Amino acid sequence: MLSECYPILRISYYICYMIKTKYLKIITAISLTSILALQFIWLCNTYVLIRDNICEETDQILYEAIEEEALKRFHTTPKGTSIEGKQEKETKDSIPEITYLEEGLYNLDYYISIEDVDSIASTLLLEHKISSDFILNLINPKTGEVLQQSKEGNFCLWNAIHSKEIPIRTDLSQAVQMILVNPHWSIFARMGILLLTTAVMVVSAFIGLFYQIKIIITERKIARLKEDFSYAMIHDMKTPISSAIMCASRLHSGKLDDKPEIKNHYFTIVENELEHLLALSNKVLTLAKLEQHKLEMNKKEVSLSPMIGDLIEKFTIKTEKTIHFTTDLKTEKVYADEEFLKEAISNLIDNAIKYSKESVKINISSSSDANHDIINIYDNGIGISQKDQKKIFEKFERASAIKRTRKGGPSGFGLGLNYVYQVMEAHEGRVYINSIEGEFSEFSLLIPKIIKSYD
Repeated sequence: MLSECYPILRISYYICYMIKTKYLKIITAISLTSILALQFIWLCNTYVLIRDNICEETDQILYEAIEEEALKRFHTTPKGTSIEGKQEKETKDSIPEITYLEEGLYNLDYYISIEDVDSIASTLLLEHKISSDFILNLINPKTGEVLQQSKEGNFCLWNAIHSKEIPIRTDLSQAVQMILVNPHWSIFARMGILLLTTAVMVVSAFIGLFYQIKIIITERKIARLKEDFSYAMIHDMKTPISSAIMCASRLHSGKLDDKPEIKNHYFTIVENELEHLLALSNKVLTLAKLEQHKLEMNKKEVSLSPMIGDLIEKFTIKTEKTIHFTTDLKTEKVYADEEFLKEAISNLIDNAIKYSKESVKINISSSSDANHDIINIYDNGIGISQKDQKKIFEKFERASAIKRTRKGGPSGFGLGLNYVYQVMEAHEGRVYINSIEGEFSEFSLLIPKIIKSYD
């Protein structure tokens, strides 16, 4: 029944998961794109606004520089010299006041010095905190011809800021213009906080996207693991359930009432299969409690010899394979929870038997170093590849066991080695694997000698 329902459940779960994942990716992509687009538009608008402000400041700086240079020349003229300015009838916006002063000085043979204007403008730019190379051009506004430049050289004028042309002749035949060659740093400097905020937002967005992708990948991996776990669980539970149902049916039929020996044998089978199911359930529950740190360890001095002896006897009786056990217990006692430690060692022995040929040699040894008691379980089974060693202690992972299960190999949930890992973590110890594929595997349990105090 369970096996019949599994394909339907699997398909339903997969469809729900794909819909959820699809919409999550779409929402994430739209949100990220919107944030980046809005931030980019904000940056562009701010850049243009600041550029316009600098352009207005440049117009004012150029006017002040021309005016200051002109007044210096005017003060060198003979005492009593007068220059006629703008008439009231003239349009105020057509020709600026400085133009009449410049033309008057020109008529008196006091010519404008572009170099002096350049020097004055350089000081004014620093006062306005505008750090940019610039040139002053004396031009003919009517033809666009450059009559004189304050600096010689080839300048890149891409995206340069051009000031207004300030005429120095009333007939508009000559004018002075300032060009900020590379105003970008000045603009970016004024955008400092905004740029920093934008950079933080963009970095945060990409970090968020990275982790979102990582989460999606992890969810897919977990989904696959759960799928494999469900398959393995159904496969592993199907046999004892079927056996129990078959035996119960035989017992219920009454055909065995006059055959007490066979009847008792069937009762034993039912009992063993139910105990097997209970053990599997308890292992899953225990793992959940271990992961949530809700399971208390009852640590005490544990004698290894009787524990190892019980396990050897148990596996020798119940296993059909030929097993050659050897022991070398240099350390007789460890400080641990006896029940969980025994189950952990049992899982390692069971693992060694499952993944071996028809005959297997298993050596169980113990030793000590300065900080740990060490229990080693060695077998000459099929070994574990380097690739699988990296993930063998993960929950629901079992070094390609799912593939082997589907191909008729040993079944199981893939919980055994994760159980060992969790038990060692609960003991504040570690478990290590040393294996060569096709030759051997050796698991080492490191149990701390010193109990940490949290007073």
